[in-house]
Amino acid sequence: MFSTRALGIAGTAAAFLALTPALAANAGSDHELDDHGRDGPVLEGRAVLAAQTYVDGPPSGLFFKPQSPINGVTFPTPSQPAIGYSGIVDGRSPGEYLAMPDNGYGNKLNSFDFELRAYYITPDFKTAKGGTGGVTVGDYVAFRDPNNQAGFDIVHKDPADPRHGLLTGADFDPESIQRGPNGDLWLGDEFGPWILHFSADGVLLEPPIDMPDGLVSPANPHIDPTKATVAGSRGLEGMAISPNGETLTFILEGAVLADAPVDAFSRRIYQYDIATGEFTRLADYRTEVAGHFVSDVQALDNHRLVVIERDGGRGLTANFRNVYVVDPNKTGADGAAVKTLVVELAAIPDPDLVSLPAKNTGDVGLGDPFRVTCESIEAVHVISHARLLFGCDNNFPNTGRNPGPPFIADDSEFIVVKVPGL
Repeated sequence: MFSTRALGIAGTAAAFLALTPALAANAGSDHELDDHGRDGPVLEGRAVLAAQTYVDGPPSGLFFKPQSPINGVTFPTPSQPAIGYSGIVDGRSPGEYLAMPDNGYGNKLNSFDFELRAYYITPDFKTAKGGTGGVTVGDYVAFRDPNNQAGFDIVHKDPADPRHGLLTGADFDPESIQRGPNGDLWLGDEFGPWILHFSADGVLLEPPIDMPDGLVSPANPHIDPTKATVAGSRGLEGMAISPNGETLTFILEGAVLADAPVDAFSRRIYQYDIATGEFTRLADYRTEVAGHFVSDVQALDNHRLVVIERDGGRGLTANFRNVYVVDPNKTGADGAAVKTLVVELAAIPDPDLVSLPAKNTGDVGLGDPFRVTCESIEAVHVISHARLLFGCDNNFPNTGRNPGPPFIADDSEFIVVKVPGL
């Protein structure tokens, strides 16, 4: 009926747990100076996946302006595009990652034929010591709901449908992903917003978990959109899981509608206890500018989080995308969680020029310093206590690295930044 190549992932949890001690063992040696005597952040590796990377599945984008090419992309696409990565976790072996796209093209109406998946990818990072700078896309986890857990009519609801149960970008908008100790996958969704609990092989295990305090999005199918308390696409963009796998921590992407008139800089932080199903509200995160987005959150240890805060620019207008270490248990004079800047993704030192040469004529932001130019830098993964992996949601088919003319759809980029002393 549909590709289940990724269903053969027995041992994923064991592989994930096996990686953890190795990362811990490396942490002690990560504070060394680089070859240029620098003790601060440095671009260590970069890998690029072409924007028009297609994998098996039906054509996609029939509802996304199929009459005309957009930035070199013609819709519908010949098959499923493997693009728009919003979350990254470890894969089944060192060097492999499970990377998850979001809902496809930005909203329910244009993403009916974009299938929700997470792909096993293997970047061959270009570093000072070599590497091709390419990315191999392998098999995948197909997210599906064969047991009608969603609580509303999904696109492929009909049992006679050969793709029965497969979830699409018109059903959910997954923006963050984590793996529990038993291999189960936890996704943060923006349409609800909801927490989604899947098996390791992609089956929705229980009804979507509502957020507390009446937080609902206008895309929530159970409410009148005028009754929304969270703006569209401002839900669970970032989600961290504690090292012991017991709790999930969320920082909302934007201000809750009721909070905005009082403090538009405030972003609520919630913690979810997986065993009890209870939420706890922690100290708020405070952005530098009211219009900034909190685009991902990952656990550094039992108390501290790595957080990406970004502006809405792309290309040479992508000026603010800072990474902070945040401790929700410690508050400053303003009452918000204390945050410490650790790297500016708009100006990463690249002394070894691993970002060069340019892939396309007209690419911007390469060289020393290197600049993250994608519109939505919204995936961070902690490789070790001194190395962070970042992934771009390229908002296919928008521009970014190459603003044109000619206009070229942005590639998906993955970079490793060495950040000593995290």
